[in-house]
Amino acid sequence: MERATQPAGNRASTVLGRRLGGELLRLRDAAGKTQQQAAESINATGTKIVKMERGWVPMRDPDIRVLCEFYGLGDPKVLARLLDLARLDRERRKAKGWWQHAPHPGTLAEYIALEDAASRVRTWQLSLVPGLFQTAEYARSVTVTEGVGVWEDPDEIERLVDIRMRRQARLHDERPLQMYAVIWEAALRQLIGGPKTMRAQLERLLEMADLPNVRVQVLPFQAGGHPCISGQFTIISFAETEAVDVVHADAIASTVWVENEAESAAYSGFFERTARLSLAPRDSVQLIDIIRQEI
Repeated sequence: MERATQPAGNRASTVLGRRLGGELLRLRDAAGKTQQQAAESINATGTKIVKMERGWVPMRDPDIRVLCEFYGLGDPKVLARLLDLARLDRERRKAKGWWQHAPHPGTLAEYIALEDAASRVRTWQLSLVPGLFQTAEYARSVTVTEGVGVWEDPDEIERLVDIRMRRQARLHDERPLQMYAVIWEAALRQLIGGPKTMRAQLERLLEMADLPNVRVQVLPFQAGGHPCISGQFTIISFAETEAVDVVHADAIASTVWVENEAESAAYSGFFERTARLSLAPRDSVQLIDIIRQEI
């Protein structure tokens, strides 16, 4: 698992940049070369190699070709794939998003950029309705609750709520995000913001579940133990075949990104097994409506 500790900047393509950098790092290690030797092969500093291998900078095709030759890579198909990754990465870094000028904490900027570029998002939620389905009042209540000691400025809270509302446009634009949410029953019964706010939130969730690009399932209490009982997470998928799924998981005081193929696949397996234990979409909608009426 890799924590997002990259320097600030346009992070829209870090998923591809880190993927490419990891590939070059593996090639260098396999060839038994040092970072300094790699740097000398392209007339650069060791710092540049560090930045390339960590996906912090866009990469030039000539540098990739020289490094691959220096590492003894003889497969033209592998080289072509790396050059494609570099091209996609450069193109995505040029993309400008509204979130770049919005105030936001820490890694939220990177998450929004990835969400904007994604083709599909799968999310497992233990205690909250997913952000892309939240009403403004529910989001405001969540922000105040989560922000004790951090988000106390009313203006800052409103800006954060506005960011969450703007993100929801991805569900309705010309390339609508495919959203698959599995939500624990507790998240539907927890009275965030009080009964009125929660009823309105469940009504919104029912509206979202009716969208053709949205699938909502509820894991009922009666399901008992399940593979995802230890924490919530989101799996972000991309249209580019070169891009591995990225997993985003928030802990109380930290954020974890999972960006390698094996661990991403493991999270997908956990998600699918939990989804199989959950109610079917139609039955989930019925339960949501029952809970709404009970509040």
